[in-house]
Amino acid sequence: MAKAELLLLAVVSTLSVLPFSSLAVYQDFCIADLAASATPGGYPCKPAKDVTADDFHYGGLGSPGTALKPFKISLGSAIVTTFPGLNGLGISAARMVMVPGGATPLHSHPGGTELIYVVEGSVVSGFISAALNRVYTKTLYAGDLMYSHGNATAVTLSSFSSDNPGLQILDFALFANDLPTEVVNKVTTLDELQVIKLKALFGGRG
Repeated sequence: MAKAELLLLAVVSTLSVLPFSSLAVYQDFCIADLAASATPGGYPCKPAKDVTADDFHYGGLGSPGTALKPFKISLGSAIVTTFPGLNGLGISAARMVMVPGGATPLHSHPGGTELIYVVEGSVVSGFISAALNRVYTKTLYAGDLMYSHGNATAVTLSSFSSDNPGLQILDFALFANDLPTEVVNKVTTLDELQVIKLKALFGGRG
């Protein structure tokens, strides 16, 4: 993962010079005090006397991360709640491992913009524009994501324009809660048996 670590450092170095408004803007750093409540400008700063070199290091992207089994991917993230040193810097990162036949579910990051770099393998990347509802896709060897392409595992690194970009996965939003089956049926036009099957797959109720 040396290549991935170098990339992350390069992205952080580049993006950290961009303007932002946060608790960290007037000082060298502002390590998040996660015991306190978050504010619109980030978390309050950990007392400087308690800051150590470990606060500026994160090794969580060196392993595959949390498995999303229905999609054959695993996801690890370095956001402010897992890497407090990012507090107020307007950056974060994630690592995705996708086995052949895998797919990244439709999702959004309401708090940030995503830039993806393919470290290994290839992916077909895409997004749907909000204004035109138009689909844009492209096969990438260094870039973005959508579904696994080829016969090899793909590994990507993502950087975000926020230290806490958020993540909402459409499948979980529809099927991993207690939204009644008849409501999901009406808003998606999926038949009720299919909705029930998907609720069972994602752990939903109702």
